[in-house]
Amino acid sequence: MRLVNLAGRLGVEVAGRFVDLELHSGGRIPSDPMAAYSHWDAIRQIASGQSVGDAGPIVVPEKVGPPVPKPAQVFAIGLNYRDHAEEAGLPIPDTPMVFTKFPTCLAGPNEEVPLTSDRVDWEVEQVVVIGREADAVPKARAWQHVAGFCVGQDISDRKLQFAGKPPQFSLGKSARAFGPIGPALVSLDEFPNPDALVLRCWVKGELMQESTTENMIFSVPELIEYISSYCVMQPGDLIFTGTPAGVGSVRTPRRYLAVGETVESEIPGIGRLSNRCVARI
Repeated sequence: MRLVNLAGRLGVEVAGRFVDLELHSGGRIPSDPMAAYSHWDAIRQIASGQSVGDAGPIVVPEKVGPPVPKPAQVFAIGLNYRDHAEEAGLPIPDTPMVFTKFPTCLAGPNEEVPLTSDRVDWEVEQVVVIGREADAVPKARAWQHVAGFCVGQDISDRKLQFAGKPPQFSLGKSARAFGPIGPALVSLDEFPNPDALVLRCWVKGELMQESTTENMIFSVPELIEYISSYCVMQPGDLIFTGTPAGVGSVRTPRRYLAVGETVESEIPGIGRLSNRCVARI
C-alpha cells in the first residue's frame, strides 16, 4: 500500500492514480493525513480493496506533499551506521543517540530547500512512521507499531550544528524544508525484509551515498524499544533512523550543497525525492 498526500488529502496511489480515502470510506477516514493516521487499521482494510478502477486523478509530483505533514514528534538518530561513525572519527555509541527535528522542517518530495549557510550537508535516511501508540514496547513486538516507511533527507547546517559546545543538532537540522520526506508512505507489508532497505543519495547527479539498513548499529525494533521506554509515540510520529557514510562534511576536500544543485534521495520500493537547493530569502 502506497499512501500519498495529494494537495493536502490522504489517499492510496494505485498505478500512478489517486484513490481518495475519505471518499472511498464514506467519511470514516478523514481527508487530513494527520487525523487519518489515528485510523490505521481502517486505512489498511479499505486500501486493500482498492483497484485501478477505483482510482481518480493522476498523481502529479508537483502536487504531492509530505505523507506525514504535521507529526506531534519527530525523533532522529545520530551515528547509527558504523561506517558513518568511522568516517567522522567518532566512537560507536553504546545506546542510540536521539535528538529531534522540529516538525516545521518537514517538506514534500519535490520542494525546494533554502540554504541557510555555505556549510549545508546531505544525509539520506530511512524514515519510520508509527502506526499505533508505542509505550514501553519490547523489540519483539516493535514491528506491530510501525505503519511503514518513507525516504527522508536530514538536511544539516554544519555551521550552526557545530558552532559551539555542546553541538546544536536540533537547530542545525530544523530550518525550513530541512526534512524532505516521501514520496509516499509505503506500508510495512510491502517489504519482504524490512531490515534490508537500500539507500542512495545523489548531489548534482553524482552518487554520494549508497548503503543498506542492514548496516545500522541499532535496528528499527531496537530504536522503538529504546525511545518508547522514555517517550510515548503516537500514530504519525516519525523516526529518522540515521545516515550511512558519504556525507560532505567529512570528505577531502569538504563538499557542501550549493544554490542550483539538486539532492536526490532514494529507497527502491518507496521512490525518490528530488529537492533543488535555492538561496534563502
